[in-house]
Amino acid sequence: MEIDYIENEVSLLQPLAVQRRRIRPVDDAHPFDLDAYISGYSGRTAFDRLVHIISTCPTLAPQALKLAFALIEELRDPTLYQTVMNAYDTVADLPEVQLPPTSELCSVNTVWCEEVTKKNQAERTKLEVELKTYSNNMIKESIRMGHRDLGDFYRTTGDYTQALKHYTKSREFCSTSQHVLDMCLSVLELVIEQRNYTHISSYVFKAEGALDTASAAAASNAAVGSNNISAAPLPKKSAERDQVQSKLDFAMALFHLGQANYEKAAQLFLKIGPPDSLGDWIGKLVAPGDFAVYGTLCALASMSRSVIKSQLTGNAIFSAYIEQEPYVRDLIQSYLSSDFKNVLELLERYSTRHYVDIHMYSHVYDLTNLIRNVAVVLYFQPFQTIRLDRMSAAFGWTVDEVEKEVVALIQSGQIQGRVDSQNKILKARKVDHRAELFARAFKTAAEIQSTNRKLLLRMRLQQADLVVKPPKSRREQDRGVELLQGD
Repeated sequence: MEIDYIENEVSLLQPLAVQRRRIRPVDDAHPFDLDAYISGYSGRTAFDRLVHIISTCPTLAPQALKLAFALIEELRDPTLYQTVMNAYDTVADLPEVQLPPTSELCSVNTVWCEEVTKKNQAERTKLEVELKTYSNNMIKESIRMGHRDLGDFYRTTGDYTQALKHYTKSREFCSTSQHVLDMCLSVLELVIEQRNYTHISSYVFKAEGALDTASAAAASNAAVGSNNISAAPLPKKSAERDQVQSKLDFAMALFHLGQANYEKAAQLFLKIGPPDSLGDWIGKLVAPGDFAVYGTLCALASMSRSVIKSQLTGNAIFSAYIEQEPYVRDLIQSYLSSDFKNVLELLERYSTRHYVDIHMYSHVYDLTNLIRNVAVVLYFQPFQTIRLDRMSAAFGWTVDEVEKEVVALIQSGQIQGRVDSQNKILKARKVDHRAELFARAFKTAAEIQSTNRKLLLRMRLQQADLVVKPPKSRREQDRGVELLQGD
């Protein structure tokens, strides 16, 4: 299966107008601590996030560039130097951005590049020779491990196409469901790292099937040895299953987020177990604080207030994630208490934190608009009429901005009302419940009448013997089935 990978510098290939809209400030009104943020990640994910920060926050670009250069020497891909320098130079070329040249901040360690390139070449030759030997000897398990090791090697050296090729090739030599599960998890790590969300679901389904098979086999073995002492390690197996299931839930949540299906994404983010259930994926792919941001924004944009209250504030596991990002708790409490002005202020204040996330940044604008629309609808619900200046005070907008927002919601059908532009009053559209009741009654009566007419027509056709009968062989077969059922 071919996969179109998303390169790290994809956001830098957009037109300049699009890039300018994505540039976020970092100041007292939009605080962001880069060192604290990046300390929650490791490996290639940390590097990708630093590159994204360079393209999103020019204010932090020099600091992010230095951190990226320091991180590269902990990895095994010398081409990352060129990737991060291209990102920095592209942002520095924007008219409104003034940045020092790369040469003044840091330099490429050419000695390290040469050494790593030689080591990578030697290891690749060694692994390919081993795989060839295993293939000649027809050792199935060794061939699987050879493809797995080559996939890990190519992934660490940045050749994701070859990594995916060897991971998927190892599927042909898997002899147990646990091997299939390990292969699926390796591929999921790869596609999540590359933000290739469209292919996540297929591997999640394969992994779930392998997980069920492995669990059934473990239960069967436990039943066979139920009279022996060796049946004791069942809790460990259950814990391993929960760990794998949490990883699959996270992967599917990212899939739905990538498809802009925010309600399903929120449900899965809220379903994820504690941080230790994700094992090495914490830091390697995601930080605990990210779950608080992902789950809360998706929930506020798509769920009702009662569901948010029960599943966010009443969820002990998710509360542990919220503690990693304290402002998220303030955001939820302000929303539940209808302090929508503070909700919008918090979303704006921490918008830089949201835009620097490599999974969330393309959805922040839509999520913020959805939350704002829901807030306006909820605020207007108890009123029959309300002055727009009162709404402007509640949301911190001007009267013209409130009127524009309300008109858009009326046109989309989210608010049933009309605006008196002269007196600046929003009036709810009166609903005649009595007329609605009669309309529903007439509709139901018409449906019943139509059904009765069809039944009468069928009865008359049967009386006139105008029914098409099945072939004789089919009638005898049906009669035999009835006799068997009767027995």
